[in-house]
Amino acid sequence: METFQTIINIINPVILMVYVISILIVVVFTVLENRNPLKTISWVLVLILLPVVGFIFFIFFGQNFRKEKIIARKGLRNHDRLTSLAHAQIHRLSEGEMFDTQALEEKRNLITLLLNNSNAVVTVGNSIRILQNGTATFESILDALENAKIFIHLEYYIFADDVIGRRIISILKRKAAEGVEVRLIVDDVGSWELKKPFFKEMWDSGIQAYSFLQVRFPNLTSKVNYRNHRKIVVIDGLIGFLGGINIADRYMNGSSEYGSWRDTHMKIEGDAVNTLQTVFLIDWFFVSQTELHDPKYFPSRKPTGQKMVQIVASGPDSDWPAIMMGIFQAIASAKKYVYIATPYFTPSESVLLALKTAALGGVDVRIIIPERSDAFVTLLSSRSFIREMLEAGVKFFFYQKGFLHSKVMIVDDALSVIGSANMDFRSFEQNFEVTAFVFDEESTKELRESFREDQNNSRQIFMDEWVTRPKVMKIKESFARLVSPLL
Repeated sequence: METFQTIINIINPVILMVYVISILIVVVFTVLENRNPLKTISWVLVLILLPVVGFIFFIFFGQNFRKEKIIARKGLRNHDRLTSLAHAQIHRLSEGEMFDTQALEEKRNLITLLLNNSNAVVTVGNSIRILQNGTATFESILDALENAKIFIHLEYYIFADDVIGRRIISILKRKAAEGVEVRLIVDDVGSWELKKPFFKEMWDSGIQAYSFLQVRFPNLTSKVNYRNHRKIVVIDGLIGFLGGINIADRYMNGSSEYGSWRDTHMKIEGDAVNTLQTVFLIDWFFVSQTELHDPKYFPSRKPTGQKMVQIVASGPDSDWPAIMMGIFQAIASAKKYVYIATPYFTPSESVLLALKTAALGGVDVRIIIPERSDAFVTLLSSRSFIREMLEAGVKFFFYQKGFLHSKVMIVDDALSVIGSANMDFRSFEQNFEVTAFVFDEESTKELRESFREDQNNSRQIFMDEWVTRPKVMKIKESFARLVSPLL
């Protein structure tokens, strides 16, 4: 027994020393990565104050894969084709071409930025339909699926095996039996409830289905924090859908805890569908190791409208945080107003400064978030930003009529932004996201009216109320803000 105790006494200091050295190495590498200082400090505090647990948490959620590139896109024909088109458009912009209105000319810097940071090709001749809720969205998607003749491509963060999910699967099975190519990508964490029998059922029915970045021990556990949050549907290369709505009943029926779900989606017809298709096919190559570049996936078409659209994709596989940079530039260039609806509001320091600068400069900045949320820590963190927003003149609102899940920004009657990206750290830096920047007065005015309706279903927050809330709540919000970059 004495010998055993002696061994334990020797091992304990050794283990402690190894752990301390490991923590110091991780801290040094975290600092040397030159990350956002707030995120670096947050991780250093976690590693120091939470022994063992903090180290494990860092292994799962703390590593930065942007430079490593989770998806190697260069060399893929679809990526290279998009790059060539983007470079050609950048040249045309430098020659003073492509703009026929003063409103678009004023957005030159934003359009150029999106071409440079994400190859977001400028497309014209598009028609757009704004879908203001789950019922309208699913009705439109179901109708398009029923009329598919060549292929159906779907990519979702959440694909629930519920009533609407089964209804869609039923159509996909029937279409696959008719000879239509059907491909499905779901995020492995967002669609965690879909198990092996589901995927076997899909393959047995002729549906090619994969989960994105599978979280299986011990492989890929360090990448669990990088999720595919995109919502993409492309049918026959002619019709595309994107926005905030996943495949789940709650988007139509609401939930007992949060009530109705308010969300926004978009249907596109026109050349912008080609860009959306490219985003899907690059993700498809990653999950299947099969590159699809047949011309049938990019059919020629006549213009269906006159709307100008840039489809912007970003994630840990991209050189730049493209969507965040686009949002920053749009806010910074606003002259009249910026309206934002988002379920989660934990902006980067640059976007936060842009919002405050715009408001202080006389721009009408309004932000709507839900009063109740399905992400408690994120909700607390969102509230920690409100006082400084109010001090800068930003008008803040809490949505009352259920749960607000829309991800929309409207600027100056000339630009609207709709997609999967929230106004938060995760969407800006960690998730795979896709968003449409729409340069169209008609679409922007339509979204502005729906924003004002949402505002009417919200209560405005004033400084007198906010500064008098309980101190314990302020403390909770401050701690939530400290850890929010890690979540």
